Amino acid sequence: QVQLVESGGGWVQPGNSLRLSCAASGRTFSGSTVGWFRQAPGKEREFVSATRWSGGTVYYTDSVRGRFTISRDIPKNLVYLQMNNLKPEDTAVYYCAVTGRGLITSTIRRMGEYEYWGQGTRVTVSS
Repeated sequence: QVQLVESGGGWVQPGNSLRLSCAASGRTFSGSTVGWFRQAPGKEREFVSATRWSGGTVYYTDSVRGRFTISRDIPKNLVYLQMNNLKPEDTAVYYCAVTGRGLITSTIRRMGEYEYWGQGTRVTVSS
């Protein structure tokens, strides 16, 4: 049984940083794809960032490119989302998601491609 547990959310003022963590367990993740999605109040869940577990191309949505960085600690089965220069529009519940497949450019941003999801961690950016 795959488990994903996010942590690191909280309240920050605009311009500050947070690092989200996702602890993954329950299977071997080599060959998998890991992603971060978010859902703002009253909005649909949207893609934020993703990469192959083994590394390679990293994908970001345009609104976070240059401010957010996805990374992995493979021995510890951890995935991070470093979020810098946070803005009020980054306020959302952030979800970690994994699929056992190696997704490609045309599919990596689609929520439906990911089988496993965490419970989410809330990020609030306000002054």
